[in-house]
Amino acid sequence: MQDSKSIKGALASAEASTISFAPADDALHELTVIDAAARVSCGTVTSRQLVETCLRRISTHSHLNAFISVDAQSALAKADAYDQRIAAGEACLPLGGVPLAIKDNIAVKGFNTTAGTPALKHHYAARNAAIIDRLEAAGAIVIGKANMHELAYGTSGYNTAYHVPGIVGVRNAYHPDYIAGGSSSGSASAVGARLVPAALGTDTGGSMRLPCALNGCVGFRPSMGRYSTDGVVPVSPTRDTPGPMARCVEDVIVLDQIITGLPPAPVPALQDIRLGRVEEFWTELSPDVAFRATEALTQLKRAGVTIVTVSLPEILALNAKVSMPVVLYETFDALQDYLQRSGAGVTLSNLVAEISSTDVKAIFEQFILPRKAPGGNGDLEDLAPAYRWAIETGRAQMIADYQALMKTHHLDALVFPTTPDLALPSSLEATSFAAFARMIRNTDPGANAGLPGISLPIGLAGTPSLPVGLEIDGLPNSDDQLLAIAQALQNVFGRETAPAD
Repeated sequence: MQDSKSIKGALASAEASTISFAPADDALHELTVIDAAARVSCGTVTSRQLVETCLRRISTHSHLNAFISVDAQSALAKADAYDQRIAAGEACLPLGGVPLAIKDNIAVKGFNTTAGTPALKHHYAARNAAIIDRLEAAGAIVIGKANMHELAYGTSGYNTAYHVPGIVGVRNAYHPDYIAGGSSSGSASAVGARLVPAALGTDTGGSMRLPCALNGCVGFRPSMGRYSTDGVVPVSPTRDTPGPMARCVEDVIVLDQIITGLPPAPVPALQDIRLGRVEEFWTELSPDVAFRATEALTQLKRAGVTIVTVSLPEILALNAKVSMPVVLYETFDALQDYLQRSGAGVTLSNLVAEISSTDVKAIFEQFILPRKAPGGNGDLEDLAPAYRWAIETGRAQMIADYQALMKTHHLDALVFPTTPDLALPSSLEATSFAAFARMIRNTDPGANAGLPGISLPIGLAGTPSLPVGLEIDGLPNSDDQLLAIAQALQNVFGRETAPAD
């Protein structure tokens, strides 16, 4: 990958450009997207200063392995161009001059789109993904491509292909001995560590919400179809969606507005919010997560939010029968089609042959390529029948169960801990199937049903102190209302404090 030495080399090259670096401003890295854009607009900060701050922090935090590639020269040139636009009196843009990180399975022209796997290290995008066009038209500057779990097939971010020498895996913003989660690992680590104010990730079964919960930031999975997946390396077309990751709900709402063109919903009064506490998602939690999440519900009740205990008794069993058949079956066709259409110059079999991470390689070789999955007796069986049942019956039943629950109890959203555990120590053990299945237990069902969900930071717990996330899910296409509720809840919890540098 572009390790700390090459990033520092890019910085040195940038310093030798016609415009020198300004003195460091230690407070700039704490600016949110909204605050940064506002300060650039009113002239108290330049876009170049913002970009320089991010580049410095990316260099000094290279041990987090948050980035696969960084283009300092391009980012600084775009920053200077925007500063000149402001100096010339032209209209400000909503994201004008603000640097963002983009998960490396989303195409950005001028950057390679590796999807975190070696076979795609020279796969340069001929054009932007559709969502990138929207962000750049609003003035955003892509500073680099964020690291990720290889091919988005895991929850640890323990990518053995892209890392600085001697430190494997994307590391947690709050303690580098722990995982950042996945698969949008680098995006969450970069936002949590204040390397960038916001980022884009993708979510198939929890891949934005989960790492944001572990890194003290906000991760929003929109309803299926709300955001275009054009230009995104696929896992499962039924379940994949890109989405924003930031340090506050306000920034997520602004990014959502820019991507969708839709206005935000008004923030409801706390006493008008009814949340369903789904019993199945509150069982077998680690003591630290249980304590912090229960405390968060107590805060909400005291603030006037109504919490209703509800149950979805079949949800985990249904999800187990739907989840892996859909993902494993769809990846073969979707990824093969992507490789052909994108001009990557790599076949699916060649891509699999070069997979570096042992957990990902095993999934592709044992299940995806042969299109098999373990049956009831443990033998491998044809995936097609299980896939058809999942799509035609199981998934429809999950959606119906969610709709009935929300209607019966007059709920605005469901609430639960985003992950059952705190971040795990960063090692091969964090890539085991048992660790993967437990980490996505609460986020995966909503993804299978196409629900929008957003994870909010609710404080630190454990030793060392690591972030805990609380998620709310709504019914499909209730995104605007869900974001407004999230804003109201953040007003109770506050924003997560920055990690110690």
